[in-house]
Amino acid sequence: MVAKSGEKDFPWKIDISDKDVYEAMKDIPGYLDITPGDFKELYKYAYNHALSRITRSVKARDIMTRDVISVEKDVSLKRVAELMARNVISGIPVVKKDKKVVGVISENDFLSRMGGKSAKSFMGVIAECLKGKGCVAVSIREQSARDIMTSPAITVNEETTVNEIAGIFTEKNINRVPVVNPDGVLTGIVSRADIVRASIMKDKS
Repeated sequence: MVAKSGEKDFPWKIDISDKDVYEAMKDIPGYLDITPGDFKELYKYAYNHALSRITRSVKARDIMTRDVISVEKDVSLKRVAELMARNVISGIPVVKKDKKVVGVISENDFLSRMGGKSAKSFMGVIAECLKGKGCVAVSIREQSARDIMTSPAITVNEETTVNEIAGIFTEKNINRVPVVNPDGVLTGIVSRADIVRASIMKDKS
């Protein structure tokens, strides 16, 4: 089930000041029989309707990253960590040989395995490390992607709207979602940053 996205899901909303309203009213030729307050309220409703229309019309295929870095289940965690670090990404899809998505690995998956139950952040892992001896990664050094991946993966299809994806991010508390075709094959990935960039581009157009 996809959570319905409200206005709070869109951090790019802009506040309209009274000065903005007055300047806008001055730009309209002729006489307006409307108060600045009414004008401001009308503009807000129009803006929200436009934003809602945009987020319903933009699909995953329009904003997704198509050149996706992924790993197979048997890839070592050392390799997974190297790929994530080198490409500056915080999550990576796990796929079978036919590219069907079977899971996702995020930084949190590493953290939860390395730092114990009390470590829920990078600093939590550091704190755990300082309490003990040796490297906190020793316990997972010999493991592979299949051992820590979150499965089944939450995925969307290329026709899923930005509005729906934003709802999934909020409901599931995740930052990215793989995009798959009807056969479950990986075709792209959408992150929170992709949604923000898309909204900014639409706002400027």
